[in-house]
Order: sequence, then C-alpha cells, then structure tokens
Amino acid sequence: MTTNIIDELMWRDAINQQTDAEGLRDYVEHNKISLYCGVDPTGDSMHIGHLIPFMMLKRFQLLGHHPYIVIGGATGTIGDPSGRTSERQLQTMEQVQHNVDCLTNQMRKLFFDEDNDQQLSMVNNYDWTKDLSLLDFLRDYGKNFNINTMLAKDIVSSRLETGISFTEFTYQILQSMDYLHLFRHHDVRLQIGGADQWGNITAGLDLIRKQEGAEAKAFGLTIPLMLKSDGTKFGKTAGGAIWLDPEKTSPYEFYQFWLNQDDRDVIKYLKFFTFLTQEEITALEEKVATEPHKREAQKTLASQMTTFVHGEEALNDALTITAALFSGDVKQLTAHQIEDGFKNMPNATIGKDTMNIVDWLVETKVEPSKRQAREDVTNGAISINGEKIKDVTVDITADLSIEDKFIIVRKGKKKYTLINLV
Repeated sequence: MTTNIIDELMWRDAINQQTDAEGLRDYVEHNKISLYCGVDPTGDSMHIGHLIPFMMLKRFQLLGHHPYIVIGGATGTIGDPSGRTSERQLQTMEQVQHNVDCLTNQMRKLFFDEDNDQQLSMVNNYDWTKDLSLLDFLRDYGKNFNINTMLAKDIVSSRLETGISFTEFTYQILQSMDYLHLFRHHDVRLQIGGADQWGNITAGLDLIRKQEGAEAKAFGLTIPLMLKSDGTKFGKTAGGAIWLDPEKTSPYEFYQFWLNQDDRDVIKYLKFFTFLTQEEITALEEKVATEPHKREAQKTLASQMTTFVHGEEALNDALTITAALFSGDVKQLTAHQIEDGFKNMPNATIGKDTMNIVDWLVETKVEPSKRQAREDVTNGAISINGEKIKDVTVDITADLSIEDKFIIVRKGKKKYTLINLV
C-alpha cells in the first residue's frame, strides 16, 4: 500500500466527492485521523452493498488510523430518506433493538481483530440521543438548520413531489448530531458514506462549524455509486440481495455470486472489496486480458470475499460443492453442503418406500411421463447421486440416500433436482 491513504483510495477509484480534498490529504499525511461511517438497523443483516464504505474504513485502519462504526439505534427508528421515493415503514423499538444486536454481531465478526481491536471502535447513536428532550432538540440543534438549505439537498428535494414526513425530514439533523458528538467526544474528523449520503455529511459539517467554530478541521468523503458494466445496480440478483447472513445467502451462493462476475467488472470489485496489493491486482488484470477463460480474477475475488465474510471452512465447503456440481460427483457431499449448494435448485419430497426408478422419476416430477423416464434412463441421461442409471428395472431405495436425507438426480449435464426423503 502507498503511505497516504488518499492515494490508495484514488488508485482503487473509491472516491466520489470530498469536501476539502487538499485539506484532508494534508491532514492524513501528518496525523492519524479518527473517522466514521454508520449503518441503520433497517434489517437483521447487512448485504454486500453495505460493505462498500466499511471496507474503506478497514483500509484506514490498516494504515494506522482509527475508524468508528456507528450503529444507528436512534436514526434507524426514524428512517433515512436517501435514495427512496416513499416513506419507510416504521419499525417497533423491539424490532430495531433486535436488528441492532444482529448488525453489531456481524460487524464484530467482520472487522474486529482480537489482537488489534484498540484501533476500531463501535458505538450506537441511541446512547447519546435517548435522553434528549424535544425542547432541547429544537433549541440546541434545530436552530442551526435553515429550512431553505434542507429543502435544497437532494435527499429532501427528490421527495418533495411525492411527499416527505416531518420525521424523515429531520433525519439529516439527527445524523449531523452524530458527527458533532463524535467530533467533540472522540476527535472524529472524517465521515465517509455512499454517494447518496453527501447531503447528510455536509449538513453534519455545517453543524460542527456553527457549534465549534469555522476553523474546526472536519471533512467529508463519499464513495461512488457501484454500478455493473451493464448499468444495473451492483449487489442485486434475480433472487434478491446478496446477504452477509449465511442463513439468508448461503456461503456457496455467496461464492458463486462473486465467481460469476463479468470480466468488465471483476478488477473494479477486486479494488473495492479485497485487501490485495496493487501489484497483485495488476497481475490479475493482465490475466483477465490474456487468459480470460481461466477466470483467475473471479476465482480470487470469490475466495477472498467468502473467506472474509464466512471464514476458511465455509470457503472450503463452497469449493467442494462447486467441484462436485461441475464434475457430477456429488455422492461425497455432506447433507449440510447439499443444503447450501441446492438451496435454489428444483426440489421434490417423497417417502422412503422402495419404488421402481421409472415410477420414482415421475412421482418426483423429474420426468413428465413414464415413456420419457424410460427413454432417458435407457439413453444414460439420468444419474442418481453421481452414478448413471441405464437399467429401467432398478429400484430406488432409502439406502441410496445421503445421510438418510437426500437423493440428488441429474438429468443431462446440468439439470439437478434435490429429492428430500421423508
């Protein structure tokens, strides 16, 4: 890595806007800076889009700076209007607290190093807002915000046609209070966030200067909106968001998401999401250009991200499942690996009674008719747990199952069906 974190971020194309580019560069050249990024507990798991600014925090940490992660226990009860065309559905306080607990655990797992956790702090903005009275809020903070200025910010102006509640209108005041609190109590001098957070970040800087004086050194930086080469939003698939919670997106699915990235996008993602050196990424970029069929960059990206989020053991499972599905040799998979790898594949449920293969294939809807089943079996198009079956007189028994739970049928080269035995 280069000495100055700004040079590192620029090489990674990770800077969109800065409030004072020269001032920030000079500050981090001569000082260790404390900085923060926040996440609201709108759900009980983050998705990969949330990771983008926090990976930037981690880069600061690796160069000796002190990041703060803010869990929005207060702002999460209000709802950020950024990037939305309608009001958020308010959550109960119990749901917000549940989500806070889940996100806190996720953040600890991802970003805390037991040997070096003094360089990373996590706080909850509910702690410094819960005792604030309405009158104090209006007098101490509301008085510093000009309505005309608030209306002009994109986060509000984009909602004026469809409407915005007073609750969401005040969101930028609450986020500004976060920055002021962290500036005063933890010497935090930089807030980073996604491109849609520019209005909230600049509002916070305005509040700091009004309260602490125009000479107060504080900065804002946003990260570019992540788009795929086809112009669509990064992180979304036909099945929805790619979650960090393994119960929502299995490690195998997670690995496959990264493995299937377009050649035009993979180097950008390696720069954003991994901690590989510039030399390592440049070498992979050359391989994309000269040996794209080997997909070395995609394999590296998938391995790096799966290990970072889920750990080495989960990566090994994902690699095992990937190899088994590619080769067709699935009988060595464990039941847990099967559940991960076949989560979104066709499946059927059937009893454990012995049944002729032709009847069994029709009963499980692998085949539409007995005639088609007999034809496919005879032609060698049917495999049971990786073994081709060509004899139409064969019986399917529970003894063939994996861990007494599953039988995997492959029809042709790629069409898998998971059969659950009950």
